[in-house]
Amino acid sequence: MMMIATVREVRDDSLLVRNRANGQDVVVHTNCTGCFCVGDIVSILFNGIMTNSLPPQITATNIRRIFSRGFCR
Repeated sequence: MMMIATVREVRDDSLLVRNRANGQDVVVHTNCTGCFCVGDIVSILFNGIMTNSLPPQITATNIRRIFSRGFCR
């Protein structure tokens, strides 16, 4: 499955993103968090499995920046 989302928070091993299709916050587990900044719009590929937690969690198989807003520290 694919999700288009806006990065809200960059963590050590995950990103908090907001799904642009439905406005839902999602934690995305990925090894490349240092590649992204708050405000980036990203395309996330994942296997379709999403936890029932709040916020839900997924593991990215591929993630790429579509648009950068440049809010990196």
